[in-house]
Amino acid sequence: MKDLKDTCRIALVQAEPVLFDKDACLQKALEQIQQAVDKDPAGPGKVELIVFPELFIPGYPIGMNFGFSMGKRSEPGRRDWKRYYDASIVAGGDEFDALCEAAKAAKAYVSIGFSERDAVKGTLYNSNAIFTPEGTYSVHRKLKPTGSERLVWGDADRDFFPVVDTPWGPMGSLICWESYMPLARVALYQKGITIYISPNTNDNPEWQATIQHIAIEGKCYFINSDMIVRKSSYPTDLETKSDLQKLPDMICRGGSCIIDPFGHYLTDPVWDEETIIYADLDMQLPASCKMEHDAVGHYARPDVLELIVHE
Repeated sequence: MKDLKDTCRIALVQAEPVLFDKDACLQKALEQIQQAVDKDPAGPGKVELIVFPELFIPGYPIGMNFGFSMGKRSEPGRRDWKRYYDASIVAGGDEFDALCEAAKAAKAYVSIGFSERDAVKGTLYNSNAIFTPEGTYSVHRKLKPTGSERLVWGDADRDFFPVVDTPWGPMGSLICWESYMPLARVALYQKGITIYISPNTNDNPEWQATIQHIAIEGKCYFINSDMIVRKSSYPTDLETKSDLQKLPDMICRGGSCIIDPFGHYLTDPVWDEETIIYADLDMQLPASCKMEHDAVGHYARPDVLELIVHE
C-alpha cells in the first residue's frame, strides 16, 4: 500500500429525507453539508469526508408496495411510482452541479445516495455518488435491488465497483444488502479500499454483527450510514400508502456508526434522531491490521481461489 495521510476527519450525517421531494431533499443535503463543515467540534473546515444515507434523494419509501401484487398492478400505484420517478434525478444534471459545488466549497469528499433516473431509458437505479473536492464525481449503481425493491429499481447495467482515489487510499461503496454478496465485497477488497461506505436502511441488530465482520474481513473502516424515517414523513396525498398503517411510527431508526479495521466501534450506533457523527480515522490501521490477515494478499490462495469481475 502507498503511504497515506495519517488521519481522515469524517462527518456521518444521519438525517431524514423529505420523501418524494427531490428539491427539498437536495436543499436539506446542501444545508447538512454546510452544517457538517461549520459545526465540527474540531473547528470549522476540518471535516474532509461527509457521508449521507441510501437514497437520500428523494428518500427511501419503506413499506410501500405501489399497488403491486403478483401478476397485478393498479393505476393508483402507477401514479405513485411515476411521482417517485419524477422525483428521481439524472446523474450529471442540475442536482449534481449543486452537489459538486457544495463539495468544492466544503473542500471535502461527499458521498450521497440517490434514486437515479436513466437519462435515456425508463429505468430507475438505486445509486450512490461520491463527489470530490475538485468537483468531479463517481457513481455506483446497486447490483441487485433487494426483495420488493425490484418493483422500483432495476439491476445495475454499469458502474459496478468504482473506487475513488483519496489521500487515505481507495474509497468505495456497496449499498445496503449488496454487503451480503461475498464476491462483491471481495471485488472492492481487490481494489485496496481503506474506507468502505455503506449507505443503507438496515436498523436491525443482525446488521450490526455484519458490519463488524466486514470491517475485520476487509481490514478497512466501515462507514455505516443509515437514515431515520417516520410514518408522518410520507406525503399525505399518496394513493397507495395503506400498508404503512401497520408499521411503527418510527419506520427506520437509524443506527449509523463507524467500525474500525479491528471490528470495534469507533463511534457507537445512534438511534431515533437526526445527528452528525464526527470522528477521526487513523489511516495507519488498515495496513497495520493486515500483518496476520490480508484476505486478498498473503492470506489468499490465488492458485486455488479466483474471482473474475466483469467491469
